[in-house]
Amino acid sequence: MKFNSKFWSPIAASILLLSCSNEKNVEEEVKTTFTGEKNEIKLLTLDPGHFHAHLVKKSMYEEVDPKVYVYAPDGPELTSYLKSIESYNTREEDPTSWELEVYKGDDYLQKMLSEKKGNVMLTAGNNKKKTANIKATIEAGINVLADKPMAIDAQGFETLKEAFELAEKNDVLLFDIMTERFEITTMLQREFSLIPEVFGEMEKGTLENPAITKESIHHFYKQVSGKTLIRPGWFYDVNQQGNGIVDVTTHLVDLVQWESFPDKIIDYKTDIEMINAKRWTTDLTLEEFTLSTGLEEFPDYLQSVVSDGLLKVYGNGEINYKINGIHAKVSVIWNYKAPEGSADTHYSIMRGSKANLVIRQDAEENYKPELYIEPVEGQDIAAFEASVTKHVKELASTFEGLDVVKVEGKDSWRVEIPEAFRHGHEDHFREVTETYIDYLEQGKLPDWEVPNMLAKYYVTTQALELAK
Repeated sequence: MKFNSKFWSPIAASILLLSCSNEKNVEEEVKTTFTGEKNEIKLLTLDPGHFHAHLVKKSMYEEVDPKVYVYAPDGPELTSYLKSIESYNTREEDPTSWELEVYKGDDYLQKMLSEKKGNVMLTAGNNKKKTANIKATIEAGINVLADKPMAIDAQGFETLKEAFELAEKNDVLLFDIMTERFEITTMLQREFSLIPEVFGEMEKGTLENPAITKESIHHFYKQVSGKTLIRPGWFYDVNQQGNGIVDVTTHLVDLVQWESFPDKIIDYKTDIEMINAKRWTTDLTLEEFTLSTGLEEFPDYLQSVVSDGLLKVYGNGEINYKINGIHAKVSVIWNYKAPEGSADTHYSIMRGSKANLVIRQDAEENYKPELYIEPVEGQDIAAFEASVTKHVKELASTFEGLDVVKVEGKDSWRVEIPEAFRHGHEDHFREVTETYIDYLEQGKLPDWEVPNMLAKYYVTTQALELAK
């Protein structure tokens, strides 16, 4: 075992960097069932090339053993991951206490499966091999918590279907990290859509005016955990990261299902009708690429999409489809950098027969998501306001301090959300992980989760086929 002090402080001595030839016997048998016992989850981390891998470990979990086995190819992504874990372990406020045993080598998957030192595998990295890696891990009888997307093309979707079949056969749980279900405005949009006196019934919508629309704007150059995010070069290669239409839209398609048909099974063969899809590029200069990745030139694998000195990334996409007869539209845009003072933004509208539920996150909201309740034409405004006020008070029994205020000069009400419920994006990774731990202890996912994950990835991967 060798510790390189050039990169790591003495405080990080708990992170064990093992050479490819090192072997270690597991002293105790790894459990395959879960009861909520302390440290019973033995976590494996595979190829943590995306920053979401370390955000899961920004918090500690009573059921998760602090010792984590990491398997990855050597390189800057692994180094970045280890530094992030060290920063969590050494922060002044509420430090974590992760101990990492790291295997570095190109045969990282085979090594993990042969040693089988854990019972839950976390993966968040290069998506080119992710689906196959997930299937192999499930086949070995190991539970999997995977970052999105779990499939980036139609072939990957078929592999994912096989992985879910194996998960059922081997009695393990495969689950993807859907952080946006824990965003408070989305949670409340869903809650209000279930109140007929306020929302009415979901409209069917049309192609031109869908019943539910979700739009997301992201940025390649951004801050994460207070530091500039350095992305790997392959993040800009759609053959490795995936097109935008199969990446961030995974969240949006998930929310369409989760909000519009809560706890209902969606069968992609009968309940989904694809209509159309399109994609387009974001163009980056070499200078922008270098600032984002630290690489001085475009790698060979990106040369085919460089034209006139600009890197053309298919990061943008739009999908129009019908789910249970309801028109839905999701779209994602990737810009290079947010204007000063702004951030990633989200827009969503659910159209009901009595009111529209609208999430906005623009300059007017100081780039903080806000939920608005807007009655449709023909409603008795006084009666509508009374109904909204009544039901907000009822919801306040669950969301303490929840209130509503009328927007000046408009027939629109903004939901006043207490700061205690406004958890940041990074905190949502803890909430997803805690949900998955609950599922592990129950020994199963809710009946609707697996078919709805399949429906979600069917929509995204079929959309890519249409867009091409």
